[in-house]
Amino acid sequence: MVIEKIDGVFSICKVENFSKINMDEDFLFTAKTDEEYSVVIKGTRTPINTIKCDRNYKMMRIQGELDFSLVGILSKITGILADVGIPVFAVSTFNTDYILVKGENFEKALAFLKDAGYEIR
Repeated sequence: MVIEKIDGVFSICKVENFSKINMDEDFLFTAKTDEEYSVVIKGTRTPINTIKCDRNYKMMRIQGELDFSLVGILSKITGILADVGIPVFAVSTFNTDYILVKGENFEKALAFLKDAGYEIR
């Protein structure tokens, strides 16, 4: 399986609402629940209605479209990283999964995944 590095740094933010979010960003993930509004946004600047934010994440993508019937792909990757003490923030789209790791742990995370047999691009 191929893991692709995504250029740039990312921020994970809790916001008051989505009204101040630029929906034309290259990478933008939004989530709304009965308790909160969250965004993952490229860069270190944050929306002006940010309540709380964690910055300096790097992102990787599981390459290719993943069929919904596939089981354990994200679990295996996050398990490898958990075993070596690297926390992750995962986001899924219709096609695939994205994994965010703090910048200082990113290259180490990729090295562990490569050692586990993943191709890194």
